[in-house]
Amino acid sequence: SALRLRPPPAAMDDPQFLVGTPRSELLANMEREGRDPATLDVGINLVLYFVYDYLPHPPVSPGSAPTLSLAGASWVSDGVDRISRLPDVLLRDIISRLPAKDAARTAALSSRWRPLWRSAPLALVDSHLLPDGGAAGQFTIGAPSPRAVTDAVSRVLAAHPGPFRCVHLTRSTMEEHRGEMARWLDILVAKGVQELVFVNRPWPLDLRLPATLFSCASLTRLYLGVWRIPDTAAVPRGARFPNLKELGLCMTVMEDRDLAFMLERSPVLESLIIMGSQTGVRLRLVSQSVRCVQLGYTYLEDIEVVDAPRLERLFQSDNFRQSELTDPSIKNCSSKIKIGCAPNLRVLGYILPGEQELGISNTVIVAGAKESIAPSVQILAIEVQFGCRNSIKKVPGFLRCFPNLGTLHVQSPHIP
Repeated sequence: SALRLRPPPAAMDDPQFLVGTPRSELLANMEREGRDPATLDVGINLVLYFVYDYLPHPPVSPGSAPTLSLAGASWVSDGVDRISRLPDVLLRDIISRLPAKDAARTAALSSRWRPLWRSAPLALVDSHLLPDGGAAGQFTIGAPSPRAVTDAVSRVLAAHPGPFRCVHLTRSTMEEHRGEMARWLDILVAKGVQELVFVNRPWPLDLRLPATLFSCASLTRLYLGVWRIPDTAAVPRGARFPNLKELGLCMTVMEDRDLAFMLERSPVLESLIIMGSQTGVRLRLVSQSVRCVQLGYTYLEDIEVVDAPRLERLFQSDNFRQSELTDPSIKNCSSKIKIGCAPNLRVLGYILPGEQELGISNTVIVAGAKESIAPSVQILAIEVQFGCRNSIKKVPGFLRCFPNLGTLHVQSPHIP
């Protein structure tokens, strides 16, 4: 694992110690080594914090929902309910912008509203089903998984005929509810969901995501957190995401071929976000549609932009390679960034001279010698360890690759 969260010493030689290891076994190892088992949950809660921080906010909020009762409303000056006289298409649009509980309550307003919520695209956010509407924030490891929320999600998905405007499921410990989890995905595939945020609250950290998801052709936005991506070699060849424009993979376990599969089967994908991959992955970008790639709190062994004519931004930040949490085998190896066909690439960073190798396929002749350049890049960000002579020596060579550079951002990590 690229992110190591203070494991017991016995695990230090195994870079995959978190993946596939039962929590009970890890706790037992820590007790044998005389370490406080509570530190394990502290570390995993840190992982969840990073995951939740990268998730998109729901398009609806219980705090912003209006009062649904018309009785005594000061703005109804003559007692006439004009809102209910609006066309069905407008009323359904109003309902689709409400949290699921409030959308269902519109059926109590009048007979005019009663059938509308079942025909409106619904926004279902499981945290909104809690008594406080999720105001207390995300649950930490060790907190009970609320059975009432899981049951409520099942009831809403079964009762509403679809489609679903968005579904955010982040509050259930999926290992405890595998049956419900599989049924949820079956329903969402059958009824249609546009935006899906689906997070497994560990343990285990590598619970396998049901392959049913790859049949969900209606998705336009998908974020997956703390899952093992299904073996794509076994996924039906016809499976694809024809409408998917934004894909976020947060603390996932996946093979190179799984990532390549998802990119290949997403012909209109525009944004790819990878945050904290649990295993080293090589990103080989071949896409006629991707415009932005963002990498955070992660370590990709190689990044190769093979053919991405619409790519505008390639950005990696918050690199953990030199953190005390990082596996020693990763600290001592270099990664590569190769830029092939990317004629519209404008923003590139953070590059680490001395730690990352940069390869650019486009070459020009300068003073009789070949030089590799990326003429489209206008904004470059680099991270330079000023106390490291090798890093500083690499900077001039890096900068020569970007002849049209207009803005340079330089970050130097703190030297203890």
